[in-house]
Amino acid sequence: MSPREELQQLVRGLRAHPSIRGKLDIRDSTETLGLTAQSPGAPGDDAAVLPRGDGYDLMATEGFINGFVQADPWFAGWCGVMVNISDILAMGGRPSAITNALWAPDATAATPVLAGMKAASAAYGVPIVGGHTNLRSEQLQLAVSIHGHANALITSQNARPGDVLLAAVDLRGAYRLPFDNWNAALTAPPERLRRNLTILPDLAEAGLLRAGKDISQGGIAGTAVMLAECSGVAMDIHTDALPLPDGTALEQWLRSFPSFGFLLSVAPEAVEACCAAFHAQEISAVPCGTVSAGHGVSFSGPGGTVPFWDYADTPYLGLAPKGAIHA
Repeated sequence: MSPREELQQLVRGLRAHPSIRGKLDIRDSTETLGLTAQSPGAPGDDAAVLPRGDGYDLMATEGFINGFVQADPWFAGWCGVMVNISDILAMGGRPSAITNALWAPDATAATPVLAGMKAASAAYGVPIVGGHTNLRSEQLQLAVSIHGHANALITSQNARPGDVLLAAVDLRGAYRLPFDNWNAALTAPPERLRRNLTILPDLAEAGLLRAGKDISQGGIAGTAVMLAECSGVAMDIHTDALPLPDGTALEQWLRSFPSFGFLLSVAPEAVEACCAAFHAQEISAVPCGTVSAGHGVSFSGPGGTVPFWDYADTPYLGLAPKGAIHA
């Protein structure tokens, strides 16, 4: 198989994968609710943005796949805290409080989920302050919400042509199968987890970050489409530039959810300082692509450049700026 055929196969596999296509559900909700990028809260960002004084209150919620909660309830509880914290960090914020909504057949089934949440809350130093509990459900179901605050905002809507894409990911971990979840948190000492909470807010307050998103389910590939669509730009990801955990296939990594991972759009003159902030905490941070005028995401490698997703033809979140401002 030629390098170009390999790249085309990579793109086909990613485009068809449930982790990538699952984000299309968001588009159905935004259409039904009549939301646009200009609606209150800035839909499309990792957290809702509510201006307050000289800063921003941030609110986010994550719901979890029932099969994941059933198969790994303790880790699902841990992830409920971890992924919400990442959403606040992705906005340049600092997390302050967590609530949950839990359904379970009985208290015995609920215990490991709550124990996982409690352990993560203690490790990150972010308190659980309440929630909703139903112990008469047919199956385990979990949703977790978080509140935070940002002095300076990172948003999905500010990537600009000429920016450099950075991938910042903690590679110190291992997959927790059968899902594409890269676990770099459970083996980390709490002191490291808490130090990592300051990197993005500090960079935002220094004015060094233009735009960004938490790398969520859908991985780097799906996150790039969301970020590009919300900013009304095109993005090209250079596959050879991405650092991979040892033994991990590129396609799997591009759709994986890392415990600590962000895709950032940065002005060229800020790249060195941004990377250095992550490197100081031994987190990988590398330039991995470019931002240009257009309306899609592509992948480039030894086989050339292959289009991955054109959100003008197939809206992903349904939240592109009106008028395709950078097309």
